[in-house]
Amino acid sequence: MSSTANDPRQPSAVKRYVPSAVAPQDLPVDYSGLIAVVFGIAGVMFRYKLCSWLAIIFCAQSLVNMKNLENDIKQISMAMMFAIMGLVTNYFGPARPGTQKS
Repeated sequence: MSSTANDPRQPSAVKRYVPSAVAPQDLPVDYSGLIAVVFGIAGVMFRYKLCSWLAIIFCAQSLVNMKNLENDIKQISMAMMFAIMGLVTNYFGPARPGTQKS
């Protein structure tokens, strides 16, 4: 006995879903990209290693969830540069006053 004979669906009545076009300025805010920029700047300015590593993680998340290629690439690249700059200055730069280099 065939299962298609008992199928109540009507293939002729199927309507394909077509998503509506959304303007780039109407897209929701990329919070992970914004957080990546904030953590990247905090990592550079205050020389916190954790902030620089979190900026890299949020950059990766923003890169995966990218919706608008042009604007998001600029924001992600800026956040990534701050995060890398923070990591380089933290690990290879001079020690902060009052701390020992480990």
